[in-house]
Amino acid sequence: MKTEMNEAVKFIEGKLNSNPQTGLILGSGLGVLAEEIEDAVIIPYTEIPGFPSSTVAGHKGQLVAGTLEGRAVIAMQGRFHFYEGYDLKLVTLPVRVMKALGVEDLIVTNAAGGINESFEPGNLMLIEDHINNFGTSPLIGPNSEEDGPRFPDMSEAYCRERIALAEETAKEAGISVRKGVYVGNTGPAYETPAEVKMLRTLGGDAVGMSTVPEVIVARHCGLKVLGISCISNMAAGILDQPLHHEEVIETTEKVKADFLSLVKKIVARL
Repeated sequence: MKTEMNEAVKFIEGKLNSNPQTGLILGSGLGVLAEEIEDAVIIPYTEIPGFPSSTVAGHKGQLVAGTLEGRAVIAMQGRFHFYEGYDLKLVTLPVRVMKALGVEDLIVTNAAGGINESFEPGNLMLIEDHINNFGTSPLIGPNSEEDGPRFPDMSEAYCRERIALAEETAKEAGISVRKGVYVGNTGPAYETPAEVKMLRTLGGDAVGMSTVPEVIVARHCGLKVLGISCISNMAAGILDQPLHHEEVIETTEKVKADFLSLVKKIVARL
């Protein structure tokens, strides 16, 4: 992916007004944060060399670069997923592009199903750790030491300092947050009740179909990561009701104000 990355970086650099310091990956229904970016430069994924298209509802499919709370940022307004048929190296290509553009901090967000039975739809969960249930890794294959170590340390996949900063920021703003472990599954089918029970036994608090590959690559290339899940619904078997993507979008819309406020205040303090 080296050639694709270099071409993408060169193309994006030609569009930017400044080098971004913070990267944002905005999940299902959470892309509204990109609309808060000032002096925005908008670059559709379809124009960027090597980038695939985002095909999921709630994902606009564009990069938005500019200033957020006085800090230079670049945001993915919609991400790519393994279940769309893309190789994980392609799914995570934007993370390497962000690193090459100068990003040091990555805030990754997602909509997730609640496994922890004390959670409720609309809760915001700071990700303390994750479980890779994809059955593969974006790092499989040849490794370049320029990109990162052959065997990257994942003992602190999510930066403890950034989690503490987010907790303090939320407390000062009067925003309630939870903490927990995110499980990354391939999708696109939602989990069965038996699978949810298994994931809870394994220590999962929330489950989704993204984030884990991006965080693995972010840590491989030395980015500091903060992860935030919006608990958009309770996972299968907890409530006696079917699951559907429309509920995900509806819930993220309801928590939009808290989500926007929290992330903006965090960015301001980085």
